[in-house]
Amino acid sequence: MDTTVKAQDTNGPVTTPTSVATDLQPFLHDAVVTLYAPSFVISRADGQLDGGADGFYHGDGRALSHLTVTVGSIALAPVGGGLRGADRADFRAILRGLGEVTPDPAVALNRRRTVASGRLEESLEVTNAGTRRVGFRLTVTADTDLAPMERVKSGHVLGPVPARADGGALVWSRDGFAVRLVSEPAPDALEAPEGRLSYDVELDPGASWTVTLRCTAAYADGDQFPAAPADALPWRAPALRSADRRFDQWLDQSVADSDRLRLMDPRSTEGRTGGVDQFLAAGAPWFLTLFGRDALWAARMLLPLGTELAAGTLRTLARRQGAVADPATEEQPGKILHEVRRGTQNFTDAFAVPPVYYGTVDATPLWITLLHDAWRWGLAPEQVEQLLPHTESALAWIRAQADAAGDGFLRYVDRTGRGLANQGWKDSGDAIRHRDGRLADPPIALCEVQAYAYEAARGGAALLRAFGRPGADAWEEWADGLATRFRKRFWVEDAQGPYPAVALDRDGRPVDSVTSGFGHLLGTGLLNHEESAALAARLTGPGLDSGHGLRTLSSDMVGFNPYGYHIGSIWPHDTAIAVHGLVRAGFPDAAAPLAAGLLTASAGFAGRLPELFAGHGGAAGPHPAPYPASCRPQAWAAASSVLVLRSALGLDADVPGGTVTVAPAFAAAYAPLTVTGLQVGGAQLDITLAADGAVDVTAPEGLTVVPA
Repeated sequence: MDTTVKAQDTNGPVTTPTSVATDLQPFLHDAVVTLYAPSFVISRADGQLDGGADGFYHGDGRALSHLTVTVGSIALAPVGGGLRGADRADFRAILRGLGEVTPDPAVALNRRRTVASGRLEESLEVTNAGTRRVGFRLTVTADTDLAPMERVKSGHVLGPVPARADGGALVWSRDGFAVRLVSEPAPDALEAPEGRLSYDVELDPGASWTVTLRCTAAYADGDQFPAAPADALPWRAPALRSADRRFDQWLDQSVADSDRLRLMDPRSTEGRTGGVDQFLAAGAPWFLTLFGRDALWAARMLLPLGTELAAGTLRTLARRQGAVADPATEEQPGKILHEVRRGTQNFTDAFAVPPVYYGTVDATPLWITLLHDAWRWGLAPEQVEQLLPHTESALAWIRAQADAAGDGFLRYVDRTGRGLANQGWKDSGDAIRHRDGRLADPPIALCEVQAYAYEAARGGAALLRAFGRPGADAWEEWADGLATRFRKRFWVEDAQGPYPAVALDRDGRPVDSVTSGFGHLLGTGLLNHEESAALAARLTGPGLDSGHGLRTLSSDMVGFNPYGYHIGSIWPHDTAIAVHGLVRAGFPDAAAPLAAGLLTASAGFAGRLPELFAGHGGAAGPHPAPYPASCRPQAWAAASSVLVLRSALGLDADVPGGTVTVAPAFAAAYAPLTVTGLQVGGAQLDITLAADGAVDVTAPEGLTVVPA
């Protein structure tokens, strides 16, 4: 029977008709992911790497696809295990029946895993707690297909690459990608090409035996984006202690995951003194590389921890800012890219993405806004000024795109015929649809992209004026004109009242579905108070607010699917943006239940919120259902915890103006609360909120603390 999986985007499932059930995107919801970008391991809950998406990965290649442990015919009974940090995990199992003289287990296996850049270490310890001497043969089986990431993501099964023995090690290599597995002590038997290492073990009562496996993976031409230096964290790690320990756990896990998602730009060492530029990879497993939109949003959300990550992200993308018009890659002068890979991703004959791809409509305005916000949070003026020529180029791109569209809105269309059909953050092929389920015809003008453009124009004007460059008045006038056009063209009405359409289609008709995109408009300045109030009411209604966060598409719409990538699922960053927007727009009471829903969801995922999860909501049960192919961890999902904390505290900064604002919005729900180690203006900011509502702020010298 033919089956079909979507293949419209690189941030979602890949679409190709196939008659083989194995050609489906692998599920990950019950996997254990240990991470140290650009490397990571995906395993089963029992620690075995045994098919599907399991494996040890480095960059965009799978170094190992299997790494299993067996003890003859003895059953391994898992009894616990899981993450012990972002880059570590352990797994315990009982060797059933071995050495047992009572119903109590006697012999146990403890498997400890540590991941570093280009390196996997597995320590296998067998302990005999019984009263009998035991003997057994333990066998480790390793193999790999050396598959590129897009083949794994597409569910395409590749044949194994034979192992060869080299000085007591197993090695695999192809196309400049080399993998080496060594054992200490050496195995009693090593079999290649089967990839088996066998150990004959004798254990007295109370004794233990350990073997350590080390696997390294490397590209002949080096890493495209190497791991950032471990001792060069580009932020201050905060400490939160609140009345709700779920919040503390969520923040701690999120910051730890963000640490292990750090990559560096190798170009940042060219002609520069000082540290390297860092950014966050988008997420594991599918997107462990530079994505413009994801890196920008993550850096913006993490600004309360410092501006260094924002600066590194901005410079990394500025070095790759579009300079020419190239239809094949969708590069245009001034445009910020979408993603960078080692090579072309060939998903299907009809869907392929070049190594450097510019198919995004929103990264360019988001780049400008991040620079503006980083300046407000204290990015050094000389660093801001160095990026102003890139700002002017990005603004020019926005104007050119709006003029080319003919109606003054930013639009997108895939002109290659092989790229992303949708080029906003909801970039799956079925994401933008009318309320009756019909797909919108491109070129498409998204509502949130107009809000991003408005905010970028206003922020760009502020930067130009502050640094004595021309054009500020013209960009403020342009932003006012965009707001007028938006109010005239986007607003529609149903039985619940007026709301903005998710988009305008090719013919300028409103695409009238109700979506979570409302949240991205709030607080940008595009809307007036009355319009913001209408959206606040919509966002807190049962169609969008699931109780665990916002659904991407209202459950009232035709085509709603709780497992739909962008048509009913819940994305933590999307909800966090709405929470912040509601607070900025003056509706903290509407923000509070959305934040509480995310907090409840975070507990259901042990503090590591995934890229997205199913949109059933709290009415279907206390714990959210996973979206089975979701990235976890993922950069903007992790960074969402910081944005929610910022929103709860009503925290904002204006270092050029000499102020920091602390005006708790809904933080009383988590009081007493103390957060230390935030940063503003390069110095520490600590905030305490007592149970009675009293606020104590320790701010950097020279900054005045003001209420909202």
